[in-house]
Amino acid sequence: MASILLLLVLLMPALQITGAQSVGVCYGQNGNNLPSPTEVVDLYKSNGIGRMRIYEPNDPTYQALKGSNIELIVTILNDKLQGLTDAAAATDWVQKNVQAFPDVKFKYIAVGNEVHPGDPQTQYLLPAIQNIHNAIVAANLQGQIKVSTAIDTTLVDSTSAYPPSAGKYSDAAKSFITPVINFLASNGAPLLVNVYPYFSYHDNPAQIELAYALFTSQGITTPDGVKYQNLFDALLDAQYSALEKANAPDVEIVVSESGWPSEGDDVATPQNAQTFYQNLINHVKGTTGTPKRPGKAIETYLFAMFDENTKGGDEVERHFGLFSPNKQPKYQLTFG
Repeated sequence: MASILLLLVLLMPALQITGAQSVGVCYGQNGNNLPSPTEVVDLYKSNGIGRMRIYEPNDPTYQALKGSNIELIVTILNDKLQGLTDAAAATDWVQKNVQAFPDVKFKYIAVGNEVHPGDPQTQYLLPAIQNIHNAIVAANLQGQIKVSTAIDTTLVDSTSAYPPSAGKYSDAAKSFITPVINFLASNGAPLLVNVYPYFSYHDNPAQIELAYALFTSQGITTPDGVKYQNLFDALLDAQYSALEKANAPDVEIVVSESGWPSEGDDVATPQNAQTFYQNLINHVKGTTGTPKRPGKAIETYLFAMFDENTKGGDEVERHFGLFSPNKQPKYQLTFG
């Protein structure tokens, strides 16, 4: 018994580190009042945030990240996909934006963000992913960096998203996302999914309780008898069900964005945002998992590090920050 207790004590620090590592934060830069990348990386370090997502290659951010050991997702924006259907252009992209920074800890390359059915980029998505992957392999970095794409939850047919076990990709999405998923499965890469209980609740408040979106509900039991404690898990499991129906049950999901705004509508309040973020952090760094994928932490990136005052769209889009541009925390959150 004593030897077992000693082993548990020795393992505890490693378990805590693993939990803390499961939480990352997205670093959007659509603001004219944001701190320098060096200050931002220091803010990540001082708060124990070990993972970052950025939305396009950025040399000052890369320079600030050198030697930091912060794991990075770098995104390739949709307007760049067509150019990357040329293999030489993809090789050049990897050389300039990855290989040129050997002291940056790249983890994923998200080729495209939220490509939707009907977008002209759908025809370029798979070739761009393949070419970037091939360039990563040619650079002998395939053991370190996985190439994927980031989708939102709307590719799952809204009529089949509940119960989560019924989740499947819409007919319109299948034509372009299924070949992508097959490629991810064959290369052991995860699918990146942006999961927003806020938008699901905002679009359907008559049928979704606010507490269920904020992780403060007693939970609900779905028609197929599965109990869900929160909307985040239900949205995530609908995506896993869609992967299973696409014959890719072994593809893991990384939650590449999730957040709650603090201004812009009636439920976008600082109190709701703090409740959501802290409960989300506690949930994903624990080992509860989801009903379909129990027993492990959920690699998740909170959106976003700062309010972004030049971002377009509805007012809420400018108020997802965990920190104000002056680097002061908007909420008292514990990341580790």
